[in-house]
Amino acid sequence: MADSGTTVAQLKYIVRDFVAERAWERFHSPKNLAMGIAVEAAELMECFLWLDLPESYQAPKDAQKREAVADEMADVLCYLLNLSNVLGIDLSEALKAKMVKNAAKYPAERYRGKYEA
Repeated sequence: MADSGTTVAQLKYIVRDFVAERAWERFHSPKNLAMGIAVEAAELMECFLWLDLPESYQAPKDAQKREAVADEMADVLCYLLNLSNVLGIDLSEALKAKMVKNAAKYPAERYRGKYEA
């Protein structure tokens, strides 16, 4: 299973089946899932804590660190996919709509290569 051949729908089914096999639906309220995303995102950030910019690019070249980063990224994605299942939100459509908003808010000709607060 690779990004190039896996759909978001397939990933959502994997998460849905995992949750259903364990009868965890009653624990997975939108509030709890959103909080879970925040917790897992914090664990992902912890993988890079105290590293300077160049070190942050080098860290995932170490097999153990790369596995830890991949695990935390997968945890964030799992919670997000689960939340989209619970709320009935189509993530592909949500991303497309958000990118249209982002393109209007941050036109490439103005923001290319720079950041303005």
